[in-house]
Amino acid sequence: MPNLLAILVSPRFEGSISRKLANLFVDEWKAAHEGGTVVVRDLAKTDLPYVDLAWIGGAYTPPDQHSPESAAAIRISDDLIAELQAADHIVIGTPMFNFSIPAVLKAYIDQIVRVGLTVSSDNIGLLTGKKATIILASGGDFSPGSPVETYNQASGYLRQLFAWIGIADIEIVLADRARAGGDGETAAEQFGELVTAAAAA
Repeated sequence: MPNLLAILVSPRFEGSISRKLANLFVDEWKAAHEGGTVVVRDLAKTDLPYVDLAWIGGAYTPPDQHSPESAAAIRISDDLIAELQAADHIVIGTPMFNFSIPAVLKAYIDQIVRVGLTVSSDNIGLLTGKKATIILASGGDFSPGSPVETYNQASGYLRQLFAWIGIADIEIVLADRARAGGDGETAAEQFGELVTAAAAA
C-alpha cells in the first residue's frame, strides 16, 4: 500500500494557508489512493535540535562507537529518516519567510541529510523512487514575470536539496499572495485545483 508523509511547517495552526492546502492535499491523496497510509510530521510540534558536536559524532561514527550523548542526539534524525524511507510520496506545506524557508524546516533538513542513509559519500541520492510535492505559501507575488520573481530562494533550494538526496520527481505549488484574511482564502481556492491534481497523480 502507498504511504504519504505530510510535513507541516507553519507555526500558525489557525488561518495558515500552507496548512490548509497541505490538509487538502492529504484528503485528496487519501481519496485517490484507497488503502494508503498517511504519516503526519508537524514540525511546529516537534522538538528539533540544531546540529551540534554530539550529533556530528553520531552521524559520522558507527552505532557501536556512539557515546550516550551521540546516541541521544542522533535519535530524532534516525526517526525522521525512517519516515522518509517508508514514504512513497512526501508533501511539505510551508510558508516562505524572508524569501527562504522557516528555520524549523532548515533544522529538519539538517536532520535528514545523512551520509550513508539519504546521500552517498560520492553525492548520489539514496531516496530514489519517491515523489515530492512542496506547497509554498507566500504573502508576496513571486509568480513568473513579477519584478521580485528572482527573490524566491525557497523553491530552488528545496528542489535542489531533495533532488540531491534522490527525490527528483518534485512539484512545487507556489501559492503566492496568500495573505491572511480574504486574500488568503482566495489564494486557497485559487491553488486548490493545483493541489488536488498533484495529490491524484
